[in-house]
Amino acid sequence: MKIKDIQEEIVDEFSMFDDWMERYEYIIELGKNLPLIKEEFKTENNLIKGCQSKVWLQGEKKDDKIVFTADSDAILTKGIIAILIRTFSNQKASDILEADLGFIDEIGLKEHLSPTRANGLVSMIKNIKMYALAFNSQN
Repeated sequence: MKIKDIQEEIVDEFSMFDDWMERYEYIIELGKNLPLIKEEFKTENNLIKGCQSKVWLQGEKKDDKIVFTADSDAILTKGIIAILIRTFSNQKASDILEADLGFIDEIGLKEHLSPTRANGLVSMIKNIKMYALAFNSQN
């Protein structure tokens, strides 16, 4: 599935909810279903700087795609990284670098997060793009 298609799917899912309490619950639910990162990857190197809570992100290249795993010690943050992983995992580095991130504004995520969580979201995206940049330069 292409990044744009996944993003449209996420926007559709969020549009089913009438209020933000339901959306927060949905984000938390997504976090509960996040495949766990291996303990060996919960290192200082994989910790995302700029997040209020602890978020670990690990990416590895499989064939010509990047596969991400992540975890967080906060339930809402875990849901946020789950949305990003669903969007960008199993995608080509070049596609990740070229991806439009408008879907985040479309679902209203940034405006409904505290300033520190919104900064964390930006840091998560930056880290995903850094992996893509690193793997893209290996081609």
